Amino acid sequence: MKLQQAQRNQVKLRLGLSGASGFGKTYSALLLAYGITNDWSKIAIIDTENNSANLYAHLGSFNVLPLNEPYTPEQYINALKTCEKASMEVIIIDSITHEWQGKGGCLQIHEQLGGRFQDWAKVTPRHQAFIDAILHAKCHVVTTVRRKVDYSMDSTSNGKTKVVKHGLKAITREGFEYELTANFELINENHLAKASKDRTELFSGKPEFVINASTGRKLMQWCNQGLSVDQARKEIEVCTTIEGLRHLYQKYIGLKELTHPIIINRKAELEAIHSQVVSKKEIINPLKTKEHGTNN
Repeated sequence: MKLQQAQRNQVKLRLGLSGASGFGKTYSALLLAYGITNDWSKIAIIDTENNSANLYAHLGSFNVLPLNEPYTPEQYINALKTCEKASMEVIIIDSITHEWQGKGGCLQIHEQLGGRFQDWAKVTPRHQAFIDAILHAKCHVVTTVRRKVDYSMDSTSNGKTKVVKHGLKAITREGFEYELTANFELINENHLAKASKDRTELFSGKPEFVINASTGRKLMQWCNQGLSVDQARKEIEVCTTIEGLRHLYQKYIGLKELTHPIIINRKAELEAIHSQVVSKKEIINPLKTKEHGTNN
């Protein structure tokens, strides 16, 4: 056990978008993800919403992984791992509500076990494994959550009344929001959002806004605070394996535009060294064979 001085390191974003149906969760999540990575091909969306993600295919060449019932925690975990293995930089889970309230989700699992309080002892670890998979993912993760809907009669500026839809409580296990870097609540059909949680302090206390790619870019600037290109260069220059270079690329993903050419140069150097070593072995081995034959 040792005290350490606080130090700002690179982090992976854990973002949440919640709102009622029709408030623009999927569309906002895609724009947010693009702002984070600036590369549609590095975005994957785990789609539990009847292939709704495909409605936005015109935005760019992002990847879709359809997820069907049963919506068990394990199904979600496997989907996350699939996206990670494909080297995605941002994973969108649209939505996590089904893991809690969908067919095969935690509430149904609990009910099938008997619905007793003690039955949560079997369900909670499975749900927590799903949460841990999100928190420990090697890439940025954006989750969407449905909210229960309520309606009210509001007056307009000209004195008329209209029916307004409101999103109320998020449909997932209570407490999930506390695990996130930031959580944005979409509050109406105009896609206006407000931050209900914000560790970045970029959006809390600010006026309502529309989520777009610039929102993702702001978050990445926050992520990159404290990162040093000089430190990255030093680590790359002393790296001795291709696998090590891959690790450094992920470590400094927020500075990839600056570190990528340095990594490519170091990779070329390592490959050249490897080729020289192989060539020397090929020269030495025949000589050893001849010597062995002469001695015989």
